[in-house]
Amino acid sequence: MRIEIEDAVKKAVQELYRLELASPLEHPKQESFGDFASPAALEVARQTGSDPLEIASQLKLKLEDDLKDLIEEIQVEKPGFLNFWLKDQLLLEELGRIAKGADRYGSLDLGKGETIIIDYSAPNIAKRFGIGHLRSTVIGQALYNLYKFSGYKVVGDNHLGDWGTQFGAILRQVKSKNLNVKNLNVDKLEELYVDFHREAEQNPKRMEEAREWFLKLESGDKEAREIWQEVIDASKKEFDRIYALLGVGFDYAYGESFYEDKMPEVIAEVRKKGLVKKSDGAEIIEFPNLPPAILVKSDGATTYFTRDLATIKFRIEEWNPQTIIYEVGSDQKLHFQQVFETARKLGWADGREFVHVAHGLIRFAEGKLSTRRGQTVKLEDVLEEAIARAKKLTTASGGAPQNAGAGRNEDIARAVGVGALKYFDLSHQPQTDIIFEWEKLFLMEGNSAPYLQYTYARAKSVLAKAKTDNPLAMSHEPLASEAEAPLLRWLYRFPEVVQDAGRNYSPNLLCNYLFELAQRFNSFYAAAPILKAEENKDLRLALTSATAQVLKNGLTLLGIETLERL
Repeated sequence: MRIEIEDAVKKAVQELYRLELASPLEHPKQESFGDFASPAALEVARQTGSDPLEIASQLKLKLEDDLKDLIEEIQVEKPGFLNFWLKDQLLLEELGRIAKGADRYGSLDLGKGETIIIDYSAPNIAKRFGIGHLRSTVIGQALYNLYKFSGYKVVGDNHLGDWGTQFGAILRQVKSKNLNVKNLNVDKLEELYVDFHREAEQNPKRMEEAREWFLKLESGDKEAREIWQEVIDASKKEFDRIYALLGVGFDYAYGESFYEDKMPEVIAEVRKKGLVKKSDGAEIIEFPNLPPAILVKSDGATTYFTRDLATIKFRIEEWNPQTIIYEVGSDQKLHFQQVFETARKLGWADGREFVHVAHGLIRFAEGKLSTRRGQTVKLEDVLEEAIARAKKLTTASGGAPQNAGAGRNEDIARAVGVGALKYFDLSHQPQTDIIFEWEKLFLMEGNSAPYLQYTYARAKSVLAKAKTDNPLAMSHEPLASEAEAPLLRWLYRFPEVVQDAGRNYSPNLLCNYLFELAQRFNSFYAAAPILKAEENKDLRLALTSATAQVLKNGLTLLGIETLERL
């Protein structure tokens, strides 16, 4: 509906004033001002010097005829806004579209024929999967879901950190301490990494030893490669367990080492284009407004920068994407500016876009945590704590039916606990830092996954008692109750929100929408009888069904499970 009205406004401006405007519709903050508002008259007035109220009045006369099938009323409001009210019947018919679309309601074909690659999660081998990895993992998965739901071909790539000087540190520790790497799990491997940096603070020579071991690894030294592979295998076991618990998946999981044999070609291309400069034995790339980036170190070793260039080249040749999105922490902003600018200099950006969705940190009261100092919080520990708290919450609130069985109770606790953690992250704008607070994860009257899951279960319970799960709104009469209108006037926005959340790389917009939807349904539930309604019972059941369906679709896009009984 928004697109049709926007197009009509633009067409009217073109016909009346011969102007091309980018005039997006807005939803007024107060619904008493309509379902949509357009600032088109203000834009025309700014360009022509005419009275915006006069322009708005002329546009109104034109649009009342052009939009007679969609719009009940158009009003002109100072200083020149056009406010639109959708026809009630159109809103009622949307309930039928929700019922018919079911799990696909809200899906779009915006990305038909286009490919998007999303690089997300990207944990480092030989390090615990810490709480800091949560953001990239769940935001990246939500973006993946949103774009796929919007019709794009989406490729999810987990770019594992399995290469670099940090492996020199691990190799140095394993050899100097004469350890059997087969007996080392990820916890022990990270302890070695922490111990190495403690030692290096006292003896800087340790860093040189680490660089020497990485050069051995990069040169194909057999012993170094065997230890390295054992470290990778041990790490992947933990990662796979965490991903299964989070319900996160990838199409590919190429480590940085995958690009080892692809870097010489990239280095040669950069040299051929004349982009490199010698500096203290290293090869660097300079930029007008950025610090230089190191392509090849003075000892001949490659860098993270080199590997990311090789990654882009591979992805372009393999999938020909129109967009490559990196969901990576904001501390990598400069790195990606350098990588993207180099890709443009190499001519790789023609017809394609590179995007860094930079997420903020998860902070605790103690501040930022650091692997090097051994201050990480294991994500698995946080997940287990969330599940334990969810179990107490569901038990205290009545929980699953007594005959559900221990397995069912565990499934419910897992869905609620993991969902609470993921939603807590996703409900924040990606760029912001998060202060981790357990109390906010399980708010039963606030913006939390358990509240949304509970609202979904409440709606499904009503439908179960009515012995219907997918009713169509049969009423063709105007709304009989003000209790119904706020909910009805919110449901139709879902496809818009899906589009906006993807376009702005902001799953939090979907969270905001779902929270408001749940609040409106619970207000409707409290104010209007449903099963015992004397009038508009079909409509109220349809509203209940539509709310359940949209909550389910939205939470699924966020990677959160819905439960018919809590």
